[in-house]
Amino acid sequence: MSGVREGRRRVGPAVRAAAGRLRRGWLPVVEATLAATVAWMLATRLVGHPQPFFAPAAALIVLGQARGQRIRRAVEVVLGVAAGVLVADLVVQALGPRTTWTVFTVILLTVALAVAVGASSVTVVQAAVSALYLVVVSPPTESLIPFRFVDALIGGAVAVVASQLVDARRPLAPLVAEFRHTFRELAGVLDEVADALDHADDEAALAALDRARHADAGVDRLRDAVQAAGEALRLNVRRRRHLGRLRSVAGSIRQIDYAVRNVRVLARAAVTVTRGDAPVPTDLGAAVRTLADAVRAAGDALAADLNGAEETADGHAARADAAALAAVRSVGRLFAAGPTLPLALVIGPVRATAIDLLRGVGVDDDATVLSRVDAAVTGPER
Repeated sequence: MSGVREGRRRVGPAVRAAAGRLRRGWLPVVEATLAATVAWMLATRLVGHPQPFFAPAAALIVLGQARGQRIRRAVEVVLGVAAGVLVADLVVQALGPRTTWTVFTVILLTVALAVAVGASSVTVVQAAVSALYLVVVSPPTESLIPFRFVDALIGGAVAVVASQLVDARRPLAPLVAEFRHTFRELAGVLDEVADALDHADDEAALAALDRARHADAGVDRLRDAVQAAGEALRLNVRRRRHLGRLRSVAGSIRQIDYAVRNVRVLARAAVTVTRGDAPVPTDLGAAVRTLADAVRAAGDALAADLNGAEETADGHAARADAAALAAVRSVGRLFAAGPTLPLALVIGPVRATAIDLLRGVGVDDDATVLSRVDAAVTGPER
């Protein structure tokens, strides 16, 4: 009985985890299922192909790519099918179908041709699979060549349309949500660092550092979300006017990336400070917490800018500006009161993060940002 109970204890969390993943990822499952089914129906009923293997296959391949890359992948799938069919037809005519030498020659020539023209891995695989299918399963004839090509075209087109339906009304909404999530996560890291400094807790500082090391994934998701939003806007004629807004925000991602790296450096410095023998200055945690407020305000500013709320974005940007400079002033005063190596390790990333935030929200030009931050480090509050 104990073994059964132990098995249930192990299975229960696994089932709950699987159910959670399904709740979060149900949309791609439905999207892929419907797209493949629709592609099959169009190929059989519209084109009249009795075995439209490449229609649902192309739909699934395109949908398997990240958002923002699906138009390009759809074109690559169609080209891959065309290349594979052409090679397979020529080789079968010369060597006959379903022989070892035919399979060897088709794969060799198809892959070599795709690599020689600089095709992506998706195109290489699709060309090879298309050629191999025609050689082994259904040897091509003159009438089969357009069928396979049209099947791939249908599947790719259905996948592109399906991928845009969810975000058709609000194509920028996923990007706005990703911006908010990334900045909340970064601010959360800074809050944990501040708590660790307040209590001189080296274990808490190590936990904050571990969390900071995973923040890079947020920047990668932001880049993917920008690509996806750009693709959605280009396909949506009525909303293409938002492309300029998207470009202005996309330019901030580099500064966000720098900010994430500097926060990681700051978390590492906090570990050094909390593990040292010297007492942690009482205002150091407050300064880092103020920097967290600046991060939140910067995220709100960029999200509002994407939503077209310019006045709201300006208000959040002003809050980010004030909070970032306040954090720099606080650590500057601490450093002036008694410069030590641990404090020097902290003031650098606080200053650098403040610069990244101010550049990201675009309040001033770069030279002005540097001058204002340097003045905040060494001078009194203005």
